[in-house]
Order: sequence, then structure tokens, then C-alpha cells
Amino acid sequence: MASADQIKALIRSHADGDDSRFYSVAMQMAAQAARQGHSRLAEELRSLIDEAKEKGFERPKSNTVQINQPRGELAGLLSVAYPKEQLASLILPEETRHRLGRIVLEQRQKSKLVQHGLTPRRKVLLFGPPGTGKTFTASALAGELHLPLYTILLDGLITKYMGETAAKLRLVFESIDRIRGVYFFDEFDAIGSHRTSTNDVGEIRRVLNSFLQFLEQSNSESVILAATNNAELLDKALFRRFDDVVEYHLPDKALAIETFKSRLTSVGVKFLDYDLLAEKSQGLSFAEICKASEDAIKQVVLGDGSRKLDTEIVVKSLEERFASKR
Repeated sequence: MASADQIKALIRSHADGDDSRFYSVAMQMAAQAARQGHSRLAEELRSLIDEAKEKGFERPKSNTVQINQPRGELAGLLSVAYPKEQLASLILPEETRHRLGRIVLEQRQKSKLVQHGLTPRRKVLLFGPPGTGKTFTASALAGELHLPLYTILLDGLITKYMGETAAKLRLVFESIDRIRGVYFFDEFDAIGSHRTSTNDVGEIRRVLNSFLQFLEQSNSESVILAATNNAELLDKALFRRFDDVVEYHLPDKALAIETFKSRLTSVGVKFLDYDLLAEKSQGLSFAEICKASEDAIKQVVLGDGSRKLDTEIVVKSLEERFASKR
């Protein structure tokens, strides 16, 4: 149960009006209860903390304000942001949108789930081609849940020294347990590749084993997202450790048209052959379509003013995108 020092710290932080410290100590108490086998109590404490945060929540007044800025060793392992994106900003198939919306709903209503002995989805694997919205999804989920987004810095996490990467990974998961947020492991195949891979080294296999252990043991309030462009490289044991696995695809014709309209109508263009543009863009990702649209707009903006944005200009930008992929 709670130690005397934790109780005193809780009272002092409340008296000082230090909400951040108050919630931090309360989360430590919940984590301690979980370690002692009081899982139901730990879940109830975390739900109460989350409800209190939501009732007293205020967004930062400046985009430069950072929440729970990592310090010490964590400073080289995590970057933090406070996104404002929402799921509505994502152009996705209805099934994918539904599954992401379900994660948000369960997180928002987790106290109701806890009352019935259930836990919300909080460990999610995202996979699919580059540029299909996985990274934006991490920002949107953090924005929807009013949580900081912590991105794990793989260049700081993975080292050549035996045992050091696993030790750093432990620090990351300690932060996951201590500070609620959305934690994003991008390019996850760097640590999640097959343990039987013939070109692998023993250290990476040990790191993967450590990750599997930490992930399975973690019962924090944080949301853990892992994203990869190469799901076939992942160890099969990973898939069953996640609460949900969401696949991303290149846009079909309807989604391509929606993407073009979201980018091009903002500059006052009314007459474009969107069917032709969608046809010409097949094989490109959402991100590549957006970049091609922006390139077309730039060409008109930087021109001599004699030509307005038209279908031909956008098609040319799409062709350049295809050429750059070769």
C-alpha cells in the first residue's frame, strides 16, 4: 500500500496547488498497488486520477509549452509534443476510422469498463506502407485524449553495447508507467524483427525479448503505439501482445479524390478533373498526393500570374512524384 512518504508528498502537493506533482505521486501509488498484486485497486486509482485530470484539464496557452518534458537519461530517449490534431482530420477508410474511434471511446470511458472488470485498448500496432497516416494517427489519438505525445528516439535507444539498449528500454517503460501519455514507437521493426532472422545479432534478439516482457507486464494508464512499414519483418509473438492491430493501405479512388479536394479546394479551385487525378495517382500514398498537390500550388503561386491552377499542372506534379520513386 501507500508509504508514509507518498502520503506526505500527496498532501504537500495538494496544499501547494501542484497538480502535476499530485498526479505523479498518485500514479506512483497506483503502480505500487499493481506491483503488490492489487490490480483492481490500481485500476480504480488510475481511473479516479484520469477523471480528476479531465475535470480540471486546461490546454496550454502557448504552443511552446511542453508537458512533462523528459529529463536526464530520458531526454535522449523521448521527444514530447502536445498535438491538437483530431481523428476527423484523417482521411481513412471507414473501417480504420471506426477502429481508431473505438480506442478513443474506450479510453474516455475506461472508468465504466473498470467497473465491469474490463480494461480499454491501450497497446496498438499500426502497419502499412509509408505515407498512409500512421504517424498522424499517433498525433490525432494524443489530441483526442488531451495527452502528451512521447515519441521514442530509436537513435538514442539502440546502441552497440551489450545490455545497454535493454536498460534504456526499461527506462522508457518506467516512464510509460509513471507519466500518462501516448507513447509512439515509430519504425518499430528496428527492435521487433524476427528473433530467428539469420542476419540478426544476439543483442537485438535480447532487446526484442525485453520489449515483449515489458509490454506484457505494463498495465499503466498510457497508450502504447508501435508503427511499422514492414509488418512481415516483425516477430509473430508481437502480434498477440497488442490489444489491437490496425492495417493501413494506399488510398483507393474515392479516398484519393477526397485527399485532392481537401488540399486543392482551399486555394479556390472549382473546376478540376478529380476522377482523372485519382486515376493518375493510383500507387501513391496519402502523403505523396498531398505533396504533389502542394507542389502544383507552389508552381502557380511562384508563376507570373498568367495561369491558374488546373488539372494539367497537378497531373505533372503527380508524374514527378512517380519519377522520384524509381
